[in-house]
Amino acid sequence: MLINCGPLSDFVQARYVIHLSTGKRLVLFRLPAIDPSCSKPNEAQGWSYFSMEAECPHAGGPMADSSVDIEDSAYVVSCPWHAYDFNVETGESSVGIKACTFPVDVRDGSVVLNFPVEDGGSVSLGRIEPVSEKVKLKHACPSDKPVNSTEKPASEKQQPQPAFIPHDLGPAHYLDEKATFCDWAVHILNTANPEHKIELTTHLFTIFTAREASSKPMGLGRGKLPAPNQPPREKMVEVEPGAMPRTGKGGTLKSRIAMLHALANIELWAIDLAIDICVRFATFQTTTSKQLPRAFFHDWLKVASDEAKHFSLLRTRIEEMGSYFGALPVHHSLWQSALETAHDLRSRISIIALVHEARGLDVNPMTIQKFRVAGDVESVGALEVIHNDEITHVTTGHRWLTWICDQEGTDPVQVFRANVSKHFRGAIRGPFNEEARLQAGMDRRYYENTPSTGSGIAAT
Repeated sequence: MLINCGPLSDFVQARYVIHLSTGKRLVLFRLPAIDPSCSKPNEAQGWSYFSMEAECPHAGGPMADSSVDIEDSAYVVSCPWHAYDFNVETGESSVGIKACTFPVDVRDGSVVLNFPVEDGGSVSLGRIEPVSEKVKLKHACPSDKPVNSTEKPASEKQQPQPAFIPHDLGPAHYLDEKATFCDWAVHILNTANPEHKIELTTHLFTIFTAREASSKPMGLGRGKLPAPNQPPREKMVEVEPGAMPRTGKGGTLKSRIAMLHALANIELWAIDLAIDICVRFATFQTTTSKQLPRAFFHDWLKVASDEAKHFSLLRTRIEEMGSYFGALPVHHSLWQSALETAHDLRSRISIIALVHEARGLDVNPMTIQKFRVAGDVESVGALEVIHNDEITHVTTGHRWLTWICDQEGTDPVQVFRANVSKHFRGAIRGPFNEEARLQAGMDRRYYENTPSTGSGIAAT
């Protein structure tokens, strides 16, 4: 059955999620034509259009967030959860399973989808949602005036005046085209202004990814520059984790702002953690003298870019609610975990990605529900984006710890549990989001009945 998805002029992004009347979800890809001289029914104006099922047939991963590569003159997309690859036109995979794909034609200036239905059945277009990969950058100084004053209940209009309002430090400093990956990474780590940090991180991911597909990939610069002991921060009120004010349960505007502010602080440190792992362990070699492949740097840079997007979403939402990032105290416990594991890549991945990030998968649904009960649909939308991305981040940690263990002939579960015993204070306690953890590759063997003898960093 032919379904008109709309005029060509409506499609300006790389990917869209198509919702059909039956509840079925598809992904529509708009990609540069590999051979513009060879016109095909699914091509127009230098672009090719493809459609496939929105859930990976392996474990249901979001194909809207897949990475795109060209292999043998064809586009191949890889699921963000477990890196299963699929030819976007045929659905064929190198791992033996197949995804459902659906023909797309460009007819009379419109994008037309051919979707199969049973005899007598019908299906129609519900809606089409663009998949946004944009970070909400800004260059103006935050104001102490509410962006949307109508959102505040009358009883909450009087807010304490913050002790510090961030200043606009002007444009971010960009490195030249000769800069290596590690040059950029150290520059980002040493950038104190959060707006500059997310802007530079997003830029680095864009140019590094673009050059990976070119004949002149960016040099890595392994071991040329050391990572800073601790990335600087603009003047903020810093307290110990145990001294943080209680955020409440999300029933009031003040409570929800506090919750989003705490999450934004975590996301800002998460940017540095993903960048730091690339610099600090750039010269890492396995016990079999295997160095880290370029894919390692790309994967963690993608994590950093996601974290920059997350911070921007939360910072924007906080300002829409009448506050700004920096108005409340913060703590640096995540970086304490980075220092605790600075000596070994296996430890770093185990504690940061497979303990802290995995714990986020456990608590995110409960946090989202608090905002949903409060009727804060805008915050729910941002938090759902963050939760889905965080599954892929735990997947990244699981993938690279497994890669190291494969090279060294060790068991990743045992390596993980040994590092938890040594570098994490206390046991890993539930409740666990078993579904999300399994999607990320972590079955129960990783986190059930973990040892509690560690003297390292405690959970926060």
